[in-house]
Parts: sequence; C-alpha cells; structure tokens
Amino acid sequence: MSFMFIFLACVHQANAQVSVNLRLNIGSQPCWGPTGYDHAEYYYLPDIEAYYYVAKHKFVYRENERWIFSSSLPPRYSDYNLNTGYKVVINEPNPYMHFEEHRVQYARYKAAPERQPIIHESTDDRYRRHWDDRRYGMRDHR
Repeated sequence: MSFMFIFLACVHQANAQVSVNLRLNIGSQPCWGPTGYDHAEYYYLPDIEAYYYVAKHKFVYRENERWIFSSSLPPRYSDYNLNTGYKVVINEPNPYMHFEEHRVQYARYKAAPERQPIIHESTDDRYRRHWDDRRYGMRDHR
C-alpha cells in the first residue's frame, strides 16, 4: 500500500514539474524583449503593427492581405529599432487573428515616449544567458 502511495506521489510531482517547465520560456525570448515575463508567446509591436512569435523566432506581418511569418522584418521596417520599440506581451494562440482589436487596444503604445526595460540590459539573474550576447553587440555589463 505504501509503495502505491509513493509511486503516485512521484508521478504527480513529475507531472507538476513538466507543466511548470513548459510555461517558462525566458531563454527563448529575444534579448530585445521586455523584462518581467517568465512566459511570452507573442509580442505585438504597435509601431509597425506586427507580431513576433517567440517560440518560432518569427516576425508576423501583413503583406498583400496575408500574414507572413519570417525570420526578419521586411525592408519597409528597416528604420524600426527593436530595442526601443514598445512590445506588448500576448499569450494567446494566433493573436494576429485579432489584429484589429489589438490595433485599437494598444494604439496608445505607438511611439511610446517611455522606453521599456529590455532583457539584454537587465541584471536580473534569470536573464544571465543574454548578458554577453554578441549577436546583438552586447557585452557583459555587470
């Protein structure tokens, strides 16, 4: 009887660990992402009315009435600065299906005067992986 109790307790603990680990994606978030989020599925970028899909590392933007998934932004956004542009974290599947709602709801963040704290500038230990990210010209700043 006690063996069965221990077995069930271990299975329950393993399930709990798996579900917690699946919800954290700090290491997957780009270094230009906003701080303070243990999990982010998408960022909405109100300045350019586009999204960034964190899990797939893809930008999602409209082109000719279609949503395009790409590892980079198109040339028309070449002046957009990912470090200074405002990002809204959206944790829902396929948020671009609600684009019109997001465009209205987050319009106040277009050209936001206040700069968001971003991951590669944070000294929080959970962002340690990004402290020396030379891909973005970052050096260990501690």
